[in-house]
Amino acid sequence: MHDHDIPERLASYADVLAGELPDTWTSSHLPRDSKDDLAELADRIWDLDLVAASLAEHPLQQAAVLSRSDGAQLVLIDRHDERDGFLLAAVAPHALPDEAYRAVPEPNGIALTDDPFLGAEQVASDLLVRYDRALAQVRHNALGGIQPSQPDRVVLTWQPDGSVATAPADDRAGTILAAHGFAHDPHTDIYRLGGDDTQAQARALREIGPQLDALGIDTALQHPVARTAPTAAPASMPPAPACAHTLTARAR
Repeated sequence: MHDHDIPERLASYADVLAGELPDTWTSSHLPRDSKDDLAELADRIWDLDLVAASLAEHPLQQAAVLSRSDGAQLVLIDRHDERDGFLLAAVAPHALPDEAYRAVPEPNGIALTDDPFLGAEQVASDLLVRYDRALAQVRHNALGGIQPSQPDRVVLTWQPDGSVATAPADDRAGTILAAHGFAHDPHTDIYRLGGDDTQAQARALREIGPQLDALGIDTALQHPVARTAPTAAPASMPPAPACAHTLTARAR
C-alpha cells in the first residue's frame, strides 16, 4: 500500500498522464494548504459512485487537476484502500444553471493502476468518452434553445424579450460581437444584444454582418427551435433551418 503523504507521487503521475491523453492537457497540483481551492474542487467533482464514496470517508487533502484547452477538467486523487494507484474523476463546468444538469448521467470516475501509460489508455477509451458526452449535453442545455454556431457560420437567435443571442464558435466572432454591444457570459459563452433600443440593435446587426463576412463567417437570424438532446460529443452543426434568413435581410 502506498504512502498518501507523498505529494510528489501524485503530481508526477498527473504530469505523465496529461502528456499521454489525446488533445492538449496540462496538470497542476493542489497541496494540503490550498484548503479553499480543494473545497471548491470537491464541490465540482462530477461523480455519484466510486469517487464520491471515497470522498465521503476521506475528505480531499490534495489533488492534481488536469485541464484541457477547451476548459474540460479531470481531478486525480489518492486511493485509500489496499490497492496502489489513484482515482480519477470528471469536474463539472463552472457556474452553469442547475437545470443544465437535469437528466444528464454523471460521468462517474474510475480507478487507475500505478502505471500512468496504461491509465491514459483507460481514460481515453472510457472516462473521456462519457465525460465529453455529458459535457456536450449540459452545455447544450445551458444554451436554452440557442443553436450553437460553427467557425464559418454565426447563428443569432431572437429571444422572447426582444434580445438577440448567439454562441459563436471562436474568439474571432466574439470580438466583433462584443465591439457592437453584445454582452458576453463567460460561463456559457453566450453573447446577448439587448432589445431595449431597437434602432441601436438593428444598427449593430447591420454592422456586424460585413465585418464577419470579411472573416469568411456567414450569419443567420432565426427564432428559437425546439431543443433535442445531443447523443454524443459535439458534432458539426446541421444547416440552418429554412426559416432562418440571412442577417442583412432580417436586419434591414
